[in-house]
Amino acid sequence: MRVMERTFREQLFFLVLCLSVLKGDSRYIENNEITKDELYSFFNSELKREMPEELMYRRPLRCLDMVAVEGQFTFTAERPQLSCAAFFMAEPNEVISVDYDSVDIDCTGGDFITVFDGWVMKGEKFPSTHDHPLPLFERYVDYCDSGSLRKSVRSSQNVAMVFFRIHSAGSSFTLTVRKHTNPFPCNVMSQSPEGSYTMAIPQQHRNCSFSIIYPVEISISEFSLGHYNHLPKRSMPGCAESGDFVQLLGGNSIDTSKLLPITDLCIAFTGPTHMKIGCDNTVVRMVSSGKFVNRVSFSYRLLDSQELQTIKLNNVEDFCFNN
Repeated sequence: MRVMERTFREQLFFLVLCLSVLKGDSRYIENNEITKDELYSFFNSELKREMPEELMYRRPLRCLDMVAVEGQFTFTAERPQLSCAAFFMAEPNEVISVDYDSVDIDCTGGDFITVFDGWVMKGEKFPSTHDHPLPLFERYVDYCDSGSLRKSVRSSQNVAMVFFRIHSAGSSFTLTVRKHTNPFPCNVMSQSPEGSYTMAIPQQHRNCSFSIIYPVEISISEFSLGHYNHLPKRSMPGCAESGDFVQLLGGNSIDTSKLLPITDLCIAFTGPTHMKIGCDNTVVRMVSSGKFVNRVSFSYRLLDSQELQTIKLNNVEDFCFNN
């Protein structure tokens, strides 16, 4: 299992290296000193223990970086750095705030620092524009545009990112990253290839997604929609017409709007339902009309190499590797 986990993490690593993270133009990640193991460790929940309780954790920020801890991070350019990005992640029930402590860049000379509410990879966004509560233009907060008017930016979910361009050696900035409890988490990127989660939408018109960047088995243990709580368990091809339903999606994109539907559920049930999905990204997505209290509980685990080999012949595997 460890060998297969490494394989899919390497796929994620090469995906990150191919990022086009800056809005507008198509740009690429510069060479930098970050290692594969450091990228892999981003998805290890043990990383959060780096931060002492009494002291603020501090370290330099790299041109390409992944951060899963609270702390203060300083970037100082040793040479022009024209395409840089830092990805931040918290626990599923947390959001992230990014505070500008000090900034010494030349905005008039083309430098910029932009916080994005979510993640961008190869032009694809998580959460998708269909699932995020803000319009896309409001998810970008540029320091040079807002300046002292907005010293702090808070994400809507457990992931956020900062991308920046600096032309002159010696220019620098310092950010403080903090995590805050989110009483009503909606869109979530999982750090781990295994775990359990309950997604609940209390009479709100919104879409919520739980994204797992691993091939996994999903086990749904409980599923309740306010308008169908007493009908027998089954899936329906016309679930979208009901206005309240859960989708299982799969594919190789972080943007849920670009994933393919595996099944839709719109009839409540209790009792386990299992499905193995051999995609790089597996998503449980709930669509809510706002008229009912909707809830789904599920667990997930990483598929081993033998399980992945077994499902190669089915249609799910085909679109996972060819879409």
